[in-house]
Amino acid sequence: MKLLYGVQGTGNGHIARARAMAQALKKQAVQVDYLFSGRAAEQYFSMDDFGDYQTRKGLTFITEQGRIRPIKTALNNHPLQLWRDIKALDLSGYDLVINDFEPVSAWAARRQKVPSVGISHQSAFRHQVPKVGMSGLDRLVMQYFAPVQHAIGLHWYHFDQPILPPIVHQLDVQSSDNEPYVLVYLPFEQLQQIRTLLQRIKTQRFVCYHPEQKEHEIADNISLHPLSHQNFQRHLQRCEGVIANGGFELPSEALSLGKKLLLKPLQGQFEQQSNVETLRRLGLATAMPVLHAQTIIQWLQSKSPGQVHYPKVAEALANWIVQGNWHDTTQLWQELWQQTEFPKGIQLP
Repeated sequence: MKLLYGVQGTGNGHIARARAMAQALKKQAVQVDYLFSGRAAEQYFSMDDFGDYQTRKGLTFITEQGRIRPIKTALNNHPLQLWRDIKALDLSGYDLVINDFEPVSAWAARRQKVPSVGISHQSAFRHQVPKVGMSGLDRLVMQYFAPVQHAIGLHWYHFDQPILPPIVHQLDVQSSDNEPYVLVYLPFEQLQQIRTLLQRIKTQRFVCYHPEQKEHEIADNISLHPLSHQNFQRHLQRCEGVIANGGFELPSEALSLGKKLLLKPLQGQFEQQSNVETLRRLGLATAMPVLHAQTIIQWLQSKSPGQVHYPKVAEALANWIVQGNWHDTTQLWQELWQQTEFPKGIQLP
């Protein structure tokens, strides 16, 4: 079986999820090629798991100061180039396109009538799950941005819907003992604003990763780092808690490690707003609508709600893909949720 795996490269969460799937698919009798779009080719990092991968421009969102900028987003995207890339992508010889919200491979598969399976958090919003601020345009984006024949949604809870638990990827480390620092990853916020905010909380040590940071630097109570998958994973394993935006993959990894979460959603992005509200309702995270020192101080005094034990979703999905019965996920999602364990005291819907 020969597969093309298309991955949205705008956020590192999609890549982290694809990395876990890549490792699971290596155990199967399949050949997999990878295509990424959504950022410049030179901006990808820690990509060894994907071999000789391809890149395309694709579509992306422009953010500034923690919110989406619609006008700049429209000006930055080029529909004609997208259409050219879709037409130029030759899928002859591929048995299946796997897609994580990536438009070029999704539309090429639809155009060339190649079977496609979507595996993404975005696909969960096709079902009855908590949604905050979802507009008619958002619904169209979810449906047509990267259309697939068979859509598999991933979420932190099933809400009685046919969706799967998160795909969690972690590195093995020698010690998992917590150290007295908080990991901060707020890539959509300005680095200087983050530094100023954290330096006000002098008694707390922070480890901060940010795309604007080009080399390791110590600034008072903050250890600043450039983006690195392996280094970030090691800090995640040992931290006391995580301050992040409202993405999906990082909170999933933090929950699986029992780390407490403080989440600031990207303004104007219904998915992140919905994510933060969902975890707040489940009692698994604290929400921070805007960056605020007092909110962080109060959160620092709180305890972790506990560890969520998610099963090996990537391996189960890899087995399911090879079996070829792509229209039926009933047994898959039922078995995976039966293997999921939530902390005691959490009030599930």
